[in-house]
Amino acid sequence: MVGEAVAALLLGVVAGLLEVVAGTGLAWLFGLAVAVLWVLRRGFPATVLVLTGAIAGWSVGPILLLVCAGWAAGARISRVWRLVGAFVLSYLMFSMFGMLKDGASGASKLIIGVSLGVFLVFAVLPALYSRYRAQRRALMDALRERNDQLVRERAMVVHQARLRERHRIAQDMHDSLGHQLALISVHSGALEVDRTLSDRQREAVGVLRQAAVAAMRELREVVGVLHDESTALPPTAGAPGPASLRGGVDGVEGLVESSRAAGAEVAFRTEGERRPLAAAVDHAAYRIVQEALTNAHKHAPGAPIAVALRYEPDALVVEVTNPGAPELVGARAGAGAVVSGGQGLTGLRERARLVGGMVHAGPTPEQGFRLAAVLPYEGAEAEGAAALTAEDWMSGLPPVDGTDDGRRRPALGCAAGVGAVTLIVASLVAWGVVAFVRGASDSTVSQSLYEQIRVGESKPEVMRQLPPGNDFFTSDFEDAGPPKPEGSHCRWYSLAKAGADDSWSDDHVARFCFKGGVLVEKVEYVKKG
Repeated sequence: MVGEAVAALLLGVVAGLLEVVAGTGLAWLFGLAVAVLWVLRRGFPATVLVLTGAIAGWSVGPILLLVCAGWAAGARISRVWRLVGAFVLSYLMFSMFGMLKDGASGASKLIIGVSLGVFLVFAVLPALYSRYRAQRRALMDALRERNDQLVRERAMVVHQARLRERHRIAQDMHDSLGHQLALISVHSGALEVDRTLSDRQREAVGVLRQAAVAAMRELREVVGVLHDESTALPPTAGAPGPASLRGGVDGVEGLVESSRAAGAEVAFRTEGERRPLAAAVDHAAYRIVQEALTNAHKHAPGAPIAVALRYEPDALVVEVTNPGAPELVGARAGAGAVVSGGQGLTGLRERARLVGGMVHAGPTPEQGFRLAAVLPYEGAEAEGAAALTAEDWMSGLPPVDGTDDGRRRPALGCAAGVGAVTLIVASLVAWGVVAFVRGASDSTVSQSLYEQIRVGESKPEVMRQLPPGNDFFTSDFEDAGPPKPEGSHCRWYSLAKAGADDSWSDDHVARFCFKGGVLVEKVEYVKKG
């Protein structure tokens, strides 16, 4: 507030001093107006610009305020057309009041040209520069905010990638290790009831089976912890994991042989013409069969199992059934409780969803249990989307080096505006020089022409010899010189008098007075500067 008050006072004083030099007699009024408009320029930039144009066109005192008003309008008026309208209206007021003040001289074209050049230099150029600075500041603030947002998003992406990897590890541990532990439990259970073994051997086998059950329980707990920390993230179907945990439809027959070696009755068949599968679909089919066999060993040991792979025209159908089992989910026959983490079917459904397929599991009319999955052959798009790593996400983010892909460059628009203003001002200067030289020539007569013209000649004849004249250069001559003849009409010209030894501020004047259509007087005199 103090700085604003001091600046308003200084501008008012400067405006008053300029008015004193110009001799308008309204120094205090212009000084007060300049101070008030300076205070209001931030809140009402368009209004202040128009009013400043009006008073600056009438007097030279507010010229510095015109610079400040243009600067404030360029920085604070955001809408382009409103800004253009404010400057156009301000210029019209500027030139109109200039014409009202100096229009009597008759040099209206010169006044309009000079006012346009002055307005462009003292109002438009500061506005362009201030607008450039304001837009650049806003752009830099937006880029800094965007950079902070991208840094936060990248941290989130890295965190999500880690959770995805934890979930994938948990799923593979559940599918692969759980299956192997289930086979160990089935083998040990079969040995435990073998009558050819001694009591000590059966006790050792029982210990082995209990160890397998405990290992399965601990595995479920670990998988549960990993799942709890990445609950919101699906498993990555496109990243099968280490080589030891990978599988495909080629490995399904190996799973079937392992189950048969454990004493289970497993039937396996393949139907249809084999089709190439995407990596994610191939891996999902293997895991579905593995999980279904594991559940059958745990929940219905000894029941026959049927595994089928059917290559349909548009999808691979994976089917695992227990025709004679009462149910795959239930209490296990035999000692020890069934270990179930509740993650198996959920993981299978998620795997199928990621490749665009689906899984159905439920009891059959024959009191058995059936698990079927439909997996489309073309799962590459889903695979690619699921296999994105943190680096892939980060490499796809926009740059944060302060650039904006060249779409927003305030310097270009402002530079174009400055170039246009400079071109217009240069054209006005060139036009002004030509107009000044021509006007000076039109308002000057030579000594020989002056002596050639005789009193008594008709006005048309004299006017044919004289140049057109220009009141802008001769308006000050009317109040000087001897009195005019009564009832006469006079024209004034600068007299080009060779060899005159006068002060640089003195003007030689030639006056021609007409009355009744006849030249009644010609006189020359010196107007002192």
